[in-house]
Amino acid sequence: MPNRYLSPETMPAPFGYSQVVESTGTRTVHVAGQVPLNARNELVGEGDFQAQVRQAFENVRQALDAVDMTFNDVVKMQFFVTDIANLPKVRDIRDEYINTDQPPASTSVQVVALFQ
Repeated sequence: MPNRYLSPETMPAPFGYSQVVESTGTRTVHVAGQVPLNARNELVGEGDFQAQVRQAFENVRQALDAVDMTFNDVVKMQFFVTDIANLPKVRDIRDEYINTDQPPASTSVQVVALFQ
C-alpha cells in the first residue's frame, strides 16, 4: 500500500506540503506543524495566544481524525514558540488533549518568528 498524503478540508489549506502523511507498514503518521488558522485559512484568536494554541491543537486533532487516530496515538510532539515564557500556557492546553499519565515525547524550541 502506498503512503497516503492528506490535506483534510477541515484544516487550513497547505501551500507546498501535506497536512498529514500516513506511512505504510508500521502505520506511522506524520502531521505537519500547525498554526492558528481555521479551515478557511483565517487567523483564529488574533492577539490571544491561548486561543491560537488551542486552534493549532484542534488542527492536529482534525489531522488525527482524518486517519482514524487520536492524541493517544501520538508519540512525539514539537513546539516552536517565539517566547519561551509562553511554554507553560502551551503545556496547559496540551494537557487538555493528551493523556498526561503517558505523555508523548516532546521538544520545545524558541524561534525568532513563525509562519502565519
